[in-house]
Amino acid sequence: MRKFLIPFLSVLFILACKNEEKIEPIIVNYIETQKVDTVDTYFGVEVLDPYRWLEDDRSEETESWVKAQNEVTFGYLDQIPFRDELNDRLTSLWNYEKVGPPFKEGDYSYFYKNDGLQNQYVIYRYKTGEDPSTATVFLDPNTFKEDGTTSLGTVSFSDDGKTAAYSISEGGSDWRKVLVMNAETKEIIEDTLVDVKFSGLSWRGNEGFYYSSYDKPEGSELSAKTDQHKLYFHKLGTPQEEDELIYGGIASQKHRYIGGSVTEDNRFLTISASNSTSGNKLFIKDLSQENSPLISILDHADSDTYLFDNVESKLYLVTNLDAPNRKIVTVDLANPTPENWSDFIAETENVLTVTRAGGNIFAEYMVDAVSKVLQYDYDGNLIREIDLPGIGTISGFRAKKEETEVYYSFTNYVTPGSIYKYSIAEGVSELYKKPQIDFDSDGYESKQIFYTSKDGTKIPMIITHKKGIELNGKNPTILYGYGGFNISLTPAFGITNAVWMEQGGVYAVPNLRGGGEYGKDWHKAGIQMKKQNVFDDFIAAAEYLIANNYTSPDYLAIRGGSNGGLLVGATMTQRPDLMKVALPAVGVLDMLRYHTFTAGAGWGYDYGTSEDSKEMFEYLKGYSPVHNVKAGVDYPATLITTGDHDDRVVPAHSFKFAAELQEKHTGSNPLLIRIETDAGHGAGTPVSKTIEQYVDIFGFTLYNMGYRVLPEKVGSDIKK
Repeated sequence: MRKFLIPFLSVLFILACKNEEKIEPIIVNYIETQKVDTVDTYFGVEVLDPYRWLEDDRSEETESWVKAQNEVTFGYLDQIPFRDELNDRLTSLWNYEKVGPPFKEGDYSYFYKNDGLQNQYVIYRYKTGEDPSTATVFLDPNTFKEDGTTSLGTVSFSDDGKTAAYSISEGGSDWRKVLVMNAETKEIIEDTLVDVKFSGLSWRGNEGFYYSSYDKPEGSELSAKTDQHKLYFHKLGTPQEEDELIYGGIASQKHRYIGGSVTEDNRFLTISASNSTSGNKLFIKDLSQENSPLISILDHADSDTYLFDNVESKLYLVTNLDAPNRKIVTVDLANPTPENWSDFIAETENVLTVTRAGGNIFAEYMVDAVSKVLQYDYDGNLIREIDLPGIGTISGFRAKKEETEVYYSFTNYVTPGSIYKYSIAEGVSELYKKPQIDFDSDGYESKQIFYTSKDGTKIPMIITHKKGIELNGKNPTILYGYGGFNISLTPAFGITNAVWMEQGGVYAVPNLRGGGEYGKDWHKAGIQMKKQNVFDDFIAAAEYLIANNYTSPDYLAIRGGSNGGLLVGATMTQRPDLMKVALPAVGVLDMLRYHTFTAGAGWGYDYGTSEDSKEMFEYLKGYSPVHNVKAGVDYPATLITTGDHDDRVVPAHSFKFAAELQEKHTGSNPLLIRIETDAGHGAGTPVSKTIEQYVDIFGFTLYNMGYRVLPEKVGSDIKK
């Protein structure tokens, strides 16, 4: 056992502080994690892996380690003096009605609603044309399990709206079960489908639906490798073992990710097949012809391409093939391969996302990470640019072809999401639902700046905070990033971020390379042997905030989850001097072995693997957080967070990183791991657990920045 004292306030601080009661320092008693001689050899280089045993999520030893680590962590967190106040404020602010836009299925209009603090959203419905106030509960996931840890996934209706299939996740796992319900009576009408994973549910008329799954893996269901996806068709009234295998399962069709989707007119099935999270092959089958062949549209995975819509045999495809920012092309089913494609909406300098509603096409462009929307008809004529409610992020504009109205939501970092109803013919928006939340958006400001990264690249960053804050270098600041997998971080309101800013906090989000904000080229600039660009961009963002007196190393926290957890882990091991607090969540932290767990091999496009080449192995080892914790370094106060049911980024990443930090660091900063039970990678986490997590995260962060009461209570003069 090793003991460290968390730095307490100086005598001058105690004398000056309005809270005069002396608080004893928190003592951290780390457990001593067993080391086992385990060695891997990569291209003649031996690499020690002493905590390999923590990868066994089924062992009693790992279970005991998790329990002991949580006892240490919560023993620390429970002593932070203002956690109750944070809990009260998070709970209070969260407690407002949240309503989603209506969508039509059969004779009903459906919508999602949460009364405020319900763990999961509830689906309501009313007869289309009647008053929405007559809506009744259709499906309540809060009844699935008392603690809210069983959540609702995909919900899909048959063509006539009389049958619904929906997936559920237990304990946050990516593995799903699928239930089939009579939508009229709300009765379950079939046996539950099992072992479904990374799957949509796409109906073929009213007879059944397509779904995707892997064979149940040997060994641990949570961590064993899954790399052969299969597409099935489930016909109503038949058992799952009789489901038809549509694609996958043989050597020539072996892919890690396979998905099937039926067109709105029920004529075509399209199949997307890929081996990584970027790039896909594309096939199409004419369902109107019995025993029709599977036709190849794309026989390679050099692009991200999908069927957006069709008009009879004319296909509308969205693609980034030879168009990094995406475009729409058209082609006839008779000759659907790329040499026959015709540009329909050409590529522009901004990244394109496409939706459809009421026989119109809505082209959303990302302009420096904020939304712009253009409306087109199916002949490619521009109808109008849509007048949006403000500068921020738009989502929605999805409805069936016969609809005359469509809904969309608008949000940014200071504006809670509001829903607007849009008249497709007139081009007029009207406010449909505005949340009644106890947050004064007018008291906050959000601005975009551009800073220079290490290699001279200009990177955008949006900085949000209370109006009128003093730029004195003493503002508690969270720098949040992701930087990978072509994912874009666009402005969106978050309840937890609002509470952070209420305490005088600054919230900053840079759009790092590796993301999708500027298209495929921006993504490629942050992958494999260029991954260091992402970390350099993040470090430069921190340096900008410090140089411009938003904050300083004593008041800066860095945060990110999943690939963003890797970002935090790499940044804190490369530049531990730059921040006071590090908050890696569900992180990919062992870069030499990530591809050996679950579907991790599919991330090789972004990362490369340690088996690819000696150069790739050396590059990965050079930044892998688990392998770059050095003895004798004073690392920032660190709260690692993960879930024991995370079967996407297995918790062993976090376990091994925590063990390395606790063994090797020098100094008095706490290095803790918080392991949520019955929780996965994040999706479907109950509201109650989310509030508990953020109470701990914010409490830990502010306490280690020197606060002993909430900043809003006594002001910035109570710093050490």
